[in-house]
Amino acid sequence: MAGKKQEKKSNGPPAQNVLSRQQYEDELALLHVELVKLQEWVVKTGAKVCVVFEGRDGAGKGGTIKAITQRVSPRVFRVVALTAPTEREKSQMYMQRYLPHLPAAGEVVIFDRSWYNRAGVEPVMGFCTQEQTDVFLKGVPLMERVMVDSGILLFKYWLEVSEEEQTRRLQARITDERKTWKLTKMDLDSYSRWYDYSRARDAMFRATDTAVAPWFVGRSDNKKRVRLNIISHLLKNIPYKAMPREKIKLPKRQKAGGYTEPDHPFRFVPEKF
Repeated sequence: MAGKKQEKKSNGPPAQNVLSRQQYEDELALLHVELVKLQEWVVKTGAKVCVVFEGRDGAGKGGTIKAITQRVSPRVFRVVALTAPTEREKSQMYMQRYLPHLPAAGEVVIFDRSWYNRAGVEPVMGFCTQEQTDVFLKGVPLMERVMVDSGILLFKYWLEVSEEEQTRRLQARITDERKTWKLTKMDLDSYSRWYDYSRARDAMFRATDTAVAPWFVGRSDNKKRVRLNIISHLLKNIPYKAMPREKIKLPKRQKAGGYTEPDHPFRFVPEKF
C-alpha cells in the first residue's frame, strides 16, 4: 500500500484575499485611533518607546513609518533618519551619534535605518571593515540589553521584500517623476549586490536576534498589508491603555464689539480647482 504523500512545506506567505483600498483605509483608521491612545498613554506615564526599521532599499520603510505617524504628534512620535556621518562623527565611538536620539520619558522614537547600518550597508558598500562589523555585532546585544534594562521598550522590524518586487519599485523610481528623488547612486550600487546584503542580513540576525531584543520580520511585497500588520503588532506588544479624557466643548465666540471686515485688497491664491 502506497504511503501517504507528504505535503511540501513552504516559508512563503500564506494565501491571502485581496485587500481593497477601502478595507485598507478602514483598518488603518481604526489603528490610528489606537495610536492616538498609545500617544496619550506614553505622555501620561512617561513611557519610552524605540522602534527600529531596517530592510533593503525599496522595502517600504518610509511608507510604513508614514502610516504610523500620520495622525499623531511629531513632538511625541519623533522620526530619526540620520544622514551620512561627518568627519568628526566618524572619529567617535560608533554608537555615540545614535545615543542622543534615544527616547526620553514621554517619547516614541522611530529610526528609519539605525545603528544597524554597521551590519548592512556599511560592510556591503565598503564603508567599514569586516573587523569593525564583527566588533559591532558582538557588542550591540549588550547595548540593547542596557537600553531595555533602562526602561526603553525596543522593537526591531526588518521589512523583507522579494527580488522581483524590489526591482519593480526601483524601476518605478526611474520612470515616475514623483519618485526620482528617492533613487540615489547608493541605491543603484546596492541593487546589484543582492546576495551580499543577504549574507549581511543573515549574520546580523544570528548575532542580534535575541530574547531581550528580538527581530520581527514583516513581508513587505504588499505595502498595505505590511503596514497594517506592523502597526497591529506594535500596539499588541505595548501595554498601553486608554487614558481618561476631559469632555471637550467649544466655548462661545466673543461678540463683534463693533468690529467690521476690512477693505484691504487681499491677494487671494488663484482658485484653479
